Amino acid sequence: MAPLIALVAGFAAARLAGLLGVDALDGWHPALRVGLATLFALTASAHFTARRADLVAMVPPRLPRPELLVTVTGVLELVGAVALLAPATAGWAAAGLGLLLLAMFPANVSAARRGLTLAGRPVTPLVPRTLLQVVFLAATTAILFGA
Repeated sequence: MAPLIALVAGFAAARLAGLLGVDALDGWHPALRVGLATLFALTASAHFTARRADLVAMVPPRLPRPELLVTVTGVLELVGAVALLAPATAGWAAAGLGLLLLAMFPANVSAARRGLTLAGRPVTPLVPRTLLQVVFLAATTAILFGA
């Protein structure tokens, strides 16, 4: 739920700043880029903090080197978050992050099926997690094809 809150809060704060006169944030598209950047900065941070072990455990057992995969995906999320903030790279970042969401979704499915925990709480069940994934993919798609 925290990533969704980050997306909505980042979007709302950026949209409010745009309405208050910050020209670079005046419109839904730049505000959505900030919201997505906030989401991915938050999720990337988990790859390098106390939650890292939980994320490593979420990697499906058939995949090799889960620690490396968690590190690489965390770096990609962070780079994508930064790239979303620059209009010149936002489209590429959104496309890459959308593909990354698709690539990482099997880990969420695996974690839900195996009954794993994240920060001591059960991972989000599969149906709500799938719906969240659709929202996040819709946001990246809106950046990719938005004006």
